[in-house]
Amino acid sequence: MNPILRNILAVIAGIIAGSIINGGLVFVSNLIVPLPEGVNPMDIESIKAAIPNYEAKHWIMPFLAHALGTLVGAFTAAKLAVSNYRTLAFVIGGVFLLGGIKMAIDLPSPMGFEIFDIVCAYFPMAWLGWKLSGKPQ
Repeated sequence: MNPILRNILAVIAGIIAGSIINGGLVFVSNLIVPLPEGVNPMDIESIKAAIPNYEAKHWIMPFLAHALGTLVGAFTAAKLAVSNYRTLAFVIGGVFLLGGIKMAIDLPSPMGFEIFDIVCAYFPMAWLGWKLSGKPQ
């Protein structure tokens, strides 16, 4: 298979794998840390209205979803790629960062969480995913 095509498919697989982890953790987060009373987790407006009632514990699972989704996506991309392993892992970090920025705009969160999430969940996890893949630069 053409190496460029294989690397493109590796990035697509990384995005899919990371998205499955991210979405799965967001989906089960309410079972682990129940949302405030009356919040419909499938309705963005309901979540926006309840943000003032969120406690610190409510931000743990979204952070883990972002961080672990990026980690798994970057690991997958680096493992499946045939070259440029670190770069492709960081491409995954960039894609997930853009998603995180979009969520920060769509769903106003405490500034501290947004800064922590953007600084710690994306590029550091992309780097770690690449390192865990055991692939060279």
